[in-house]
Amino acid sequence: MKAAALACAALLATSSAARPEGVEYVVAATSRPGEALLGGAPEAWADAEHVAWGPSPYETDFSALWSEDALFLRFAARDDAPWHTLTHRDDHLWEEEVVEIFLDLDRSGRDYAELEISPGNVVCDVRMVQPSPDKKMDLSWNLDGLETRVLPWRDGAGRSTGWIALARLPWRGFRSLPSAARISLPPRPGDRWRFNLFRVERPGGKDQPEKGVVEAAWSPTGQASFHVPAAFRDFVFAPAAGKGQRRR
Repeated sequence: MKAAALACAALLATSSAARPEGVEYVVAATSRPGEALLGGAPEAWADAEHVAWGPSPYETDFSALWSEDALFLRFAARDDAPWHTLTHRDDHLWEEEVVEIFLDLDRSGRDYAELEISPGNVVCDVRMVQPSPDKKMDLSWNLDGLETRVLPWRDGAGRSTGWIALARLPWRGFRSLPSAARISLPPRPGDRWRFNLFRVERPGGKDQPEKGVVEAAWSPTGQASFHVPAAFRDFVFAPAAGKGQRRR
């Protein structure tokens, strides 16, 4: 992300939701088939805890599950008119509408993975070599084996109220990160990574993408950048019986 483009992001994210001090997200273990999870059926995600952030009417709901093979992610983004024009992997998706996750495997604040998904199911996967203020990114890095899908989000009456992004991140895909040498892959129950979540919404559409832009962080950074590891929170891998979010 460019710092100038995120000037309003930190302000909005800080004012729209309380900073989740001390909150950790506990990733429930699952034995469900990956195809069922990528299909997005609510029953497939019944064991996952949900967290939500962002201003109305652009709230975002996130949940995650893990297995011996992969990490599964689900973003549900409220938006009555999602749009995109970028169509190639590793395009600058943050310049349009997107959901994002940062995953800091070894808790160092360096060499962490960034994954972005657009409403058009275009992905940008990045190795963030160094965070703000002197950001360095490696766009040539790809998360090997990554699978994503985007589905319409419908209410009880069948009306579209937004979009749902689903992703399968195989553990083998993380092995090319330098930080992977200092952790266990797949993770062990109780292992703790660090993470943060983001949403970029541009209600002005492709003709006025900067008009009314919403750039919201789940754990607000307090700065004009999303790349602030001090704002990351714990991402805890639960044993098979565990789930949910708790306070330390």
